[in-house]
Amino acid sequence: MANTQNLIKNEDLTPEQRRANASKAGKASAEARKKRKTLKEELLALLANGDTQNRMSLAIIEKAMNGDTKAFEIVRDTIGEKPKDSLEVEQNKPFEVNIKVKK
Repeated sequence: MANTQNLIKNEDLTPEQRRANASKAGKASAEARKKRKTLKEELLALLANGDTQNRMSLAIIEKAMNGDTKAFEIVRDTIGEKPKDSLEVEQNKPFEVNIKVKK
């Protein structure tokens, strides 16, 4: 269980402290986005090599053949044989929709 007695509430901070905390959070968020972008670029560069894609595809197919149902679903969905999700809705009474426009 968390110890809430040592937490500082945002309302207890001065506007300058809040601004400083928001600045730190923004910088941390930007750094995290930069790292994710770098990882994405590295993965795309590796996938541009056809050999990498072939090896990954073969690994997924091998897992599916060994009984990995998630790997089977990936293969099935990728080749376009994913079953359609359907939802039946039965309504016996009419319903009313109220739309309010804010000015």
